[in-house]
Amino acid sequence: MIEQVERMRVAWVDTDAGGRIHFSNAFRWAEVAETSLMRRLGMLERWGDYPRRQVEAEFFRVLRFEDEFDVRLRVEAVGRTSITYAWTIERDGEICISGRHTVVNVGRDGRPEPLPDEVRAALSG
Repeated sequence: MIEQVERMRVAWVDTDAGGRIHFSNAFRWAEVAETSLMRRLGMLERWGDYPRRQVEAEFFRVLRFEDEFDVRLRVEAVGRTSITYAWTIERDGEICISGRHTVVNVGRDGRPEPLPDEVRAALSG
C-alpha cells in the first residue's frame, strides 16, 4: 500500500467564526498530501489534468486553531482512467476526519483518457 503522511497545523485562516476548521479545508489538506505523494514518486512534473470526480468526508472530532494533525493518504484503487485515494486526518492518534476522493485523467478535450503507464506503475507499487 502506497501511503503519504503530512504533518500539519490548523492555521487561523482555516477556521470559521466559531473557531473550528471550515469543512472545506479537509479536502485541501488531502490534496496537499496527494501532491506530496506525486512529488515523492517523481511524478509531479508529469502530472497531467486530474479533476475530481467524487469527494466525500465524514467528520468525527473538532479541529481548532493551532491543533497539530497528520494527513494519511493512501492509494485505494487505480482504475483505467482514475485513481481513488482514501485518507484520514488524525490528531494524537485519533481520527478526526476520514474521506476519499477520486480523480480522473482527462485529455485536452476534457474527456477521460487511460492513465499513463508510468503513473499506473508508480501507484500500483
